[in-house]
Amino acid sequence: MLERLGLAVMHRLDPERAHGLAIAALRAGLVPGPGPVTSDILRVDLAGITLPNPVGLAAGFDKNAEAVAPLARAGFGFLEVGAATPRPQPGNPKPRLFRLSADRAVINRFGFNNDGMEAIATRLGAAYPAAVPIGLNLGANKDSTDRAADFATVLAHCGAFVDFATVNVSSPNTERLRELQGRAALQSLLDGVMATRADLARPIPIFLKIAPDLEDDALAEIAEVAQATGIAGIIATNTTLAREGLASQHRGEAGGLSGAPLFARSTQVLARLYQLTGGTMPLIGVGGVASVEQAWEKLRAGASAVQLYSGLVYGGISLAARIARGLEARARAEGVAKLSEITGSGVKDWV
Repeated sequence: MLERLGLAVMHRLDPERAHGLAIAALRAGLVPGPGPVTSDILRVDLAGITLPNPVGLAAGFDKNAEAVAPLARAGFGFLEVGAATPRPQPGNPKPRLFRLSADRAVINRFGFNNDGMEAIATRLGAAYPAAVPIGLNLGANKDSTDRAADFATVLAHCGAFVDFATVNVSSPNTERLRELQGRAALQSLLDGVMATRADLARPIPIFLKIAPDLEDDALAEIAEVAQATGIAGIIATNTTLAREGLASQHRGEAGGLSGAPLFARSTQVLARLYQLTGGTMPLIGVGGVASVEQAWEKLRAGASAVQLYSGLVYGGISLAARIARGLEARARAEGVAKLSEITGSGVKDWV
């Protein structure tokens, strides 16, 4: 009841201000958490990382690693913070975050606003190790003369304080960033990141986060490059530029769309990647997850784990724990001993 009341109040505020207040409330200890939700059924292996449950927090919620400890107690199985860039940057002008309540969706055009890798590394160092595995989303500065090098720079600076890192070439809010998803550019970028990873005292898994707005040929290229470079897995997907079927007044705003309208397309991309990689590469399913059923379908479509963010806008911070417990209950009801058993079992339903 208190959470529903808090959400009602937050939805009367400017979205970015409400988000800032949510981070402040977490830091102040005003948001109680159940601690990690786990069991033998829920526990999964993700590229060598043991997750207490497969429900993670997507990058973008805690951009600056300000609330790692309280978020780690909120029921998530893992967290991803960032995106972090080498130098601090303010991002795009405000307003840049919009609720599409009628569509259970969000549009953002933040543009990698963050405090920079030095400040973020300091906070990560103070919080690491946390109650659940922590990942960092790597970004590039908007005015960088060598964006590919930026990803490796952030990894070198912050890699000691996280359990995995994600190369984010799929944000639609940094001009020409998505061009790095092409074969030659992506190969070069990932080779540089993997070389930096090899120099870390504790090499960590590297994931690649891709856009949902890719044709099959482009997905095939990404799958080939991902396997050739030796990265750990792929996160599918980031936000979309599509706007079909929206009803909310802010539907025409520029930026990336996330939430319920993204679910079907992102799950189709996920399933296709599972096919293209032969089920040999761990995948994280993101996009429109706001219920047990949706998380279950992401797993069936090929995901080893899922992430959510926009769902919290409408379901509250307790959503992760509710979904994790719901997944366990459904697995028991269907005679599933471990959730990893259903990964990829429904690919044909989604391709």
